[in-house]
Amino acid sequence: MEKVDTIVVGGGQTGIAMSEHLRDQGVDHLVLERGRIAERWRTGRWDSLVANGPAWHDRFPHRTFEGDGEAFPDKESVAQYFADYAAQIAAPVREGVTVTRATRIEGTRRFRVETSAGVFEARNIVAATGPFQRPLIPPLVPETAGFSQLHSADYRNPGQLAPGAVLVVGGGSSGVQIADELMQAGRRVFLSVGPHGRPPRAYRGRDYCWWLGVLGKWDIDTPAPGTEHVTIAVSGAQGGKTIEFRALAHQGMTLLGRAEGFEGGVMRFADDLRENIRKGDENYFSVLDEADAWALRHGVALPEEPEARLLPPDPACVSDPILSLDLAAEGITTILWATGYGFDFSWLQVDTFDAQGRPLHARGVSREPGVYFVGLPWQTRRGSAFIWGVWHDARFIADQIGIQRAYSSYDEGMRAAGR
Repeated sequence: MEKVDTIVVGGGQTGIAMSEHLRDQGVDHLVLERGRIAERWRTGRWDSLVANGPAWHDRFPHRTFEGDGEAFPDKESVAQYFADYAAQIAAPVREGVTVTRATRIEGTRRFRVETSAGVFEARNIVAATGPFQRPLIPPLVPETAGFSQLHSADYRNPGQLAPGAVLVVGGGSSGVQIADELMQAGRRVFLSVGPHGRPPRAYRGRDYCWWLGVLGKWDIDTPAPGTEHVTIAVSGAQGGKTIEFRALAHQGMTLLGRAEGFEGGVMRFADDLRENIRKGDENYFSVLDEADAWALRHGVALPEEPEARLLPPDPACVSDPILSLDLAAEGITTILWATGYGFDFSWLQVDTFDAQGRPLHARGVSREPGVYFVGLPWQTRRGSAFIWGVWHDARFIADQIGIQRAYSSYDEGMRAAGR
């Protein structure tokens, strides 16, 4: 049984960040990755995906992306960035190793970690598997309904889908980008839009990520009431542009409210489309208002952008919403679910999860001594699940591991002295 102080499970952005900080603490550790470094970026995303933040922002502090810092790196560039970063810090990553089970060794401070490459023993375990673990598809449409159904995690490009129209369920970043790509490829597209935030991609010459920073939004530690599960419609695709649902409808996309049920080949939708778009507009204008107030207060001369406050007229599908849709009659052959992900920590068999399998923790420190989490949404702040955010949260967790090592060393010294 190979022994190591700390095992980090997951070799994506979170695991690499964790490795850097453990190295700085002098902690002996291994990063176990079931595929290659940043495998989810390589094979778990659609072909045309780019980062939703510009290269100057969505990165670690000690390495920049090559090329234009204002650009939105494609997924291969992001994956290569993390592979290069791992080499830069000499991260002890073992690729192709799947962790199958981790349990406390009874009566000790250590854990038994079972993997496809054998068994390890560790004092600490850091779960760095990120928030995109188990694709969620609502149980609305039976598999026997006669339509091809897939999650956005399995979508790659328009040519992958059967000929015909497509119903995309989910108006967050993934759903709207995929729906737009399908429409540009000549598909007839229906998009089910639920509650969402809709920030400007950029305003007055500055990217949205910059505005979130100067306005202190990245450091908000809890979501506002009622926004815990609201998706964000923002995109770096096609050079980066603000998502405007009305404009997509005027280009030929049919917008629908939140999907509610399915029976006899007919999908039912809530009568909430207009309200969902209104609240998205509300979020959009709140960012513009706060940005204008900040620039005025700080005396920062940024170019005026009055056209940002102009909205397209409501298309017919918004003013007269469609509440039911006969999918076959509309030529729909594929339902694409852009409905998010759930956690899957089934391999981590310790007492630090609620009844729904969600981690119980304080800033990533679990209630099971020696078990830590990094990369969870809202782990410490709004930015926790983003590239730069995991780097800062990983530093905090490495500090906690260092603190506990100091307490253990003191205890061991006292015991050795017979005290």
